Amino acid sequence: MGKTIILVVAGFFLVSVCAGQMITGVWHGKINRQKVELKIIQKGDSLTGTSYYYQSPGNYRRYSIKGYYDNMSQEAVWWDDELLEERGGRIGLGSPGNVALLSQADFNCPDGGIMKLDGEATLKEDENRSKGKVQLDKTNQPSFNDEWDFVIEQFTAGANDPYIIDSVGRIAGRRSPATAATPAPEQVPAEKATVVQPPIVVPGVSAPPVPVATPLSIEEKFTRRQKIPVVEIPVFGDSIELHFYDNAEIDGDSITLFLNDRLIIQHIYLTEKAFTVKLPVSELQQSNELVMVAENLGSIPPNTSFMVAYVGGKRYEARLESNEGSSAMIRFVKE
Repeated sequence: MGKTIILVVAGFFLVSVCAGQMITGVWHGKINRQKVELKIIQKGDSLTGTSYYYQSPGNYRRYSIKGYYDNMSQEAVWWDDELLEERGGRIGLGSPGNVALLSQADFNCPDGGIMKLDGEATLKEDENRSKGKVQLDKTNQPSFNDEWDFVIEQFTAGANDPYIIDSVGRIAGRRSPATAATPAPEQVPAEKATVVQPPIVVPGVSAPPVPVATPLSIEEKFTRRQKIPVVEIPVFGDSIELHFYDNAEIDGDSITLFLNDRLIIQHIYLTEKAFTVKLPVSELQQSNELVMVAENLGSIPPNTSFMVAYVGGKRYEARLESNEGSSAMIRFVKE
């Protein structure tokens, strides 16, 4: 009985540790005994990105991937959606990535900074045909460079915005015109291969411009989004002390605060620990509007914050929610 309780507690502890981690990132390992580099980007409960099945930096197949992720069970499912590129000498049935796969894996954190995806792979077109194990570890060192690198590197600094993910996805998901077997250029170093996606050119037709993701500035987000009043708090005493927390799972939410149409604090990263802001009452107007603007939507939209305000020894609470269309507003009124 005691061993059972210990195992249950240990399992709960591992799930709690992983709950604060992100599945978004670069994963290395093997799927169906093939060497794989997987780039996963989470948008809400869906997954996108790319998979590289490779023997060497110059011999690989690259697929776009689609899938979904359950934050409660921490189970990820993804599949090779479309073949984007082939590189190598003679590509045949024995070469990497010759068939599209569907993978199902558990996101687990067995020790400290180690993160793993362990599960099973099947044929994409026949889920009853097992194709071996999924054994991947998260890494900070990609072997292949592509458009998703920017999103992964800047994910918690605003690149998890669905607009940016969709814009990059349109570029990264274009099929390379050179999908036939092509020897890798000699100048590509053995330890790092750079994937270049040249524009598709049709004779007699001008190539369309490549869409470029241009995210809005935080001032533009503040101006364009509707301000939704949440709570009105009476003000007295010398100062207001505000504590901001992530209201749900820690998923990379960050916010900016505007007071009476003026930016006062930017890049507040919400966690389980309070981010504290103090406002001198003497500098406030009779009626004041504090607006919380979402810099991103985190990996689990919308952007949510739990605010605790201390005014003259009294405590006030508010749950704030912001998204791409609206920002949360708190009104402070002097008594």
